[in-house]
Amino acid sequence: MKSADAANHYFRKAARMMDVGARIETLLATPLREVKVQVPIELDSGEIHTFIGYRIQHDNSRGPMKGGLRYHPEVDQQEVVALASLMTWKTAVANLPFGGAKGGITCDPSHMSLKEVERLTRKFVDQVQDVIGPTQDIPAPDVNTNPQVMAWIMDQYSKYHGHSPAVVTGKPLDLYGSKGREAATGRGLLYISRQILRDLGLSLKGARFAIQGFGNVGSHAARLIHEDGGRIIAISDVQGGVRNPAGLDVVALFEHVKQHGTVKGFGGGTVCSNEEVMVAECDVLIPAALGGMLRRSNAAEVRARVIIEGANGPTLPEADEVFEKRGIPVVPDILANVGGVTVSYFEWVQNLQHLTWDEDRVNSELEKVMREAYERVGQIARARKTSLRTAAYVLAIGRVGKATVLRGI
Repeated sequence: MKSADAANHYFRKAARMMDVGARIETLLATPLREVKVQVPIELDSGEIHTFIGYRIQHDNSRGPMKGGLRYHPEVDQQEVVALASLMTWKTAVANLPFGGAKGGITCDPSHMSLKEVERLTRKFVDQVQDVIGPTQDIPAPDVNTNPQVMAWIMDQYSKYHGHSPAVVTGKPLDLYGSKGREAATGRGLLYISRQILRDLGLSLKGARFAIQGFGNVGSHAARLIHEDGGRIIAISDVQGGVRNPAGLDVVALFEHVKQHGTVKGFGGGTVCSNEEVMVAECDVLIPAALGGMLRRSNAAEVRARVIIEGANGPTLPEADEVFEKRGIPVVPDILANVGGVTVSYFEWVQNLQHLTWDEDRVNSELEKVMREAYERVGQIARARKTSLRTAAYVLAIGRVGKATVLRGI
């Protein structure tokens, strides 16, 4: 099952539990706008290469649309549609005044120079600048994009529309970014970990964590959980992994990655694969890489007490059913990884008001949003006797549906 099919499955399961009816279900599932553009650039070699870019705008009933922009060779329209819908439900779960969008360009930035990536980014903005903006659709970093890419987007958009820092979030601090934004998704995973471990009668201090993925989300989650007393017993990136039941030396691991660019080769434990990280015996498993990593083929082998989704769409429905039967709680992506979009919201607010918050305020406000969202989802799960995932969708669909009806169809 592909990511788009999985996203639709979870949405429709909750919508039918709520009995919203086929027409409203179709209305809420259908994207508002799908933009596909040709992005031709001149490579450093002098060759002309044409890339394909997407910006899918799913829903704006609760406010401007919000969502990341990813650069990856496997980006396609179906995937971006699914991710845009996830952003709609994610912003609604966190009760942010946004709708959902997502973007992507089918490319492999690891085989491109920095100048080529800049030309690609600016050309893409030329193609979509009329459908994005601070009150329309606000991009943010995602897979293989970063604050520098956001800076180029802000600059190129501003050439058309005047100085517009609020057009994107996740910008460098020197260009109106927010303190705390880079670590926000990982910090949100820390806050969710505290909440669900408490509900299970456990403490985060000493709890064992396995983290699949060592990009922005996984690395910050590992650092913050380690600082809070958790034990990282297994971790991996695209090149390989390492595990140590006694706990990895996270400080030394970061130094290794800084020098070598990968977790692979770290001497503080036993070499392992990504798949072995997914099935490591632990208290908390955090899949924090790409989607579709938990499948029917490995769900029965997972030995975590709880799963917290750091990535978007890491659990396919057939695996989700296995976890429900086995009694393994799954904190879904639309709740667990809302830290990034929440601090993006704070950045957008600061840009519009021409203010700067200190990091303590950002982190305090983030914890409040995460705690309130988790508690509300938990209340619905208990009342309806359903999973946290279905409860999160019920909450989101209710908020989006109400806004849609109140605004008028």
